[in-house]
Order: sequence, then C-alpha cells, then structure tokens
Amino acid sequence: MPVSASELREGFLEYLVLEKGLTHNTLQAYDRDASRFLNFLNSQGFHGNLDEITPQVLQDYVKILYELGLEASSQARIISGLRAFFKYLQAESYIQTNPAELLEMPALRRKLPVVLTVEEIDAMVATIDDSKAEASRNRAIIECLYGCGLRVSELSSLRISHLHFEDAYVRVTGKGRKERLVPLGNSTQFFIKEYLKDRSQIKPVPGHEDFLFLSRLGRAISRISVFVIIKNLARAAGIRKTISPHTFRHSFATHLIENGADLRAVQEMLGHASITTTEIYTHLDKAFLAETIHRYHPHGRLTALTPG
Repeated sequence: MPVSASELREGFLEYLVLEKGLTHNTLQAYDRDASRFLNFLNSQGFHGNLDEITPQVLQDYVKILYELGLEASSQARIISGLRAFFKYLQAESYIQTNPAELLEMPALRRKLPVVLTVEEIDAMVATIDDSKAEASRNRAIIECLYGCGLRVSELSSLRISHLHFEDAYVRVTGKGRKERLVPLGNSTQFFIKEYLKDRSQIKPVPGHEDFLFLSRLGRAISRISVFVIIKNLARAAGIRKTISPHTFRHSFATHLIENGADLRAVQEMLGHASITTTEIYTHLDKAFLAETIHRYHPHGRLTALTPG
C-alpha cells in the first residue's frame, strides 16, 4: 500500500530516536538525507511503491552522489543513513527484502590526528597563572581531557556525583547518551580534588550545583569556553600545532597504545562503538615508530646506500 513521504520521514526519525539514541545534529542530517532520497525516488517515478526499489536503483543514486563531487566522508554518511532507512522500512514491513544490504561504502582516507607530546602538555600546564582564580579549574580540565580521554561535551557535562574516588573511576555520558566508566589516574584525582577546594567558593546557579566544572558565573562551563582556554594555553606555551580540546583525547589514546596498552581497553575507555575507530591510533603508532627509526637509528638517517 502506498505511503506518503512525510509519513516515512516521521516514522524514520521516531525509529532513530527510539532504537539508535542519536544526537540532534545526526538526526537532522539523516532527515535531510532521507528527504533527498525520497525526492530522487519521486523523480524516478516511484510513488510509494517501495518494493520496486532494487539494489540497482540505490547504486544509481550513489553514483549521482559521486558525480556531484561529494567528499567520500559525506557519501559514507549518506549511505549509512540509507542503510538505516531501509532497515527501518523492513522492520515496519513496508518492504519484504532490504535492497541496501549490499551497498558499499566509498574508500575513506584516514587522516592521522594531531597529537601533543607529554612535554607539550606539561608546557601548557606550566603556563597556567596560579594567581588567577580559575587556575586550579583549568589545570583539572587539562588533566581530565588528557588523563581520561574525554570529549569536550563529556567534560562540560561531568557531574560531581559521577566521581568515585574510592574506586578510582568516573561515570561518563557519551554519544547517544551511552554511559561508560573511565578510570581516574592518581594525577587526575589529585588535581580534581585541588579544584574542588576552590570550587567551594563559587555559588552555582540553581540547576548547576552538580556540574563539576563551573564558569565564574556559577554555570556549567561551555564547550566554547574550554576551546578558548586550550587555545590560549597553547599560544602561551609556544605550540604551533592546530589543536583543540579533542587533541587531548587523541593524545590520551596514542600515548596509551605507544606504551603497549590493549586496543580493546582503549576502545572501552574512549567509548568507541567499533574497534575500527580505535585502530587509527595503531596507524599513528606505526608512524611514530618509523619516525623513531629515521631519527635515532644510524642506518635510518641514510637517504641512500653507497655501493662499497
């Protein structure tokens, strides 16, 4: 039985909220992608006859995306949305078979993330002015970003009630409202406790009492504020790399793996749904090892071997 495009979109979004727990921005992107695809179907003469959609129809659509010059990452996101859309259609019995099951993702070039060295992180911490009221807070912020590998959104939403010093872990709410437990190292615990002494002098506004990191006005610190803090400290430390709060998350993962940490453990701490996301840090580790050979091994420094 034919169904309207608006019904399909509304049902799809409800499915994504209930089944996937996606963020608002991701939902908006999927909604746009579904709308464009339904418009494409309309232009091809499919007026609600969903069972007539074949894998070839989908391949034609993907080919159009490629010819439009979309980045591979954008194509991959749209294809991911299409897969979810057809999974929804099958779950709701709009279609009997799923034509999107064999859709292939475009090959993505994986960019190695920017990483800070331990010395660069220490240099940033050393530039914090202890005469300022926010000194202990900013030091604790860097410790949480680097010591726990948190996303900036996770950091700004940290709650005091989620800190468990006696068991040395913090409960973190990540993407899709998924919770995970992240260990608290000795250094991270120490600087959080030092900050909590100063935080007691700030009167939180109603509703913000449990947030760990507060602004001077007593509100939960914003992601933009954390970004500005990091930028200013990097500039003061003379670091020329393009960095953000997320750079500390990359550094956390990279330094763990460089020092022999188990990939599954790092995946768990980062809150990655797939091990393949975490595996980028193994590529970074190989680059680090290659650079070590190049810089420090006698033969590694030779650009060419001279015949004897």
